[in-house]
Amino acid sequence: METLRERKKQRTRDALVRAAFELFTTQGYDRTTVDEIAEAVDVSQRTFFRYFAGKEDAALAVQRLTEEHFYEAVRARPPHEPPLEALRRAVLEGWDTISEVIESVVPVDLYLRMYRVVESTPVLLAAHLRRSAETEERFARLIAEREGLDVDADPRPRVAVAVFGAVMRVTERQWSAREDLNLEAIRELTAAYLDHVGPALAENWRAS
Repeated sequence: METLRERKKQRTRDALVRAAFELFTTQGYDRTTVDEIAEAVDVSQRTFFRYFAGKEDAALAVQRLTEEHFYEAVRARPPHEPPLEALRRAVLEGWDTISEVIESVVPVDLYLRMYRVVESTPVLLAAHLRRSAETEERFARLIAEREGLDVDADPRPRVAVAVFGAVMRVTERQWSAREDLNLEAIRELTAAYLDHVGPALAENWRAS
């Protein structure tokens, strides 16, 4: 059970994330300082650094929550499902509840606007892609564990997750460029792109 002190710390952390997102999406990531974020929450710069290593860490804070949400969704899939099917179902069903995870910290519309900031800010996009690579490794190890495989001896878990991760990255890019920036839109786009994985890998693309 959380103590009062722990709840207070979590509220401060969430307030800092929300303030950072508001500033990043209105005046830009590069033009926002740590001092401005701290001032918006009426705390010191020192307090900010108790929670975050820097602006980048705050900018990607909600991403970590969504990654954990999907990771747990994959972990919960029935063991008889093939790896790609388990990943597909976990992601699509995860989108149905992801808003609750996001809204525990920031409004969904603010998170979605922040998504575009990440895509358009080179330093944040690089950090996002770096984290995505780390996340893929974690998922590959989870899939290997599900299948009873040695992830370092059998390449299939990493290959499956790499294919899945590439599809998700294409989906992110296409979605962030669209006007209808909402969770339902990315869920639909994700489903459509995942449906193409099998044909893209197995079928002849050449027109007859």
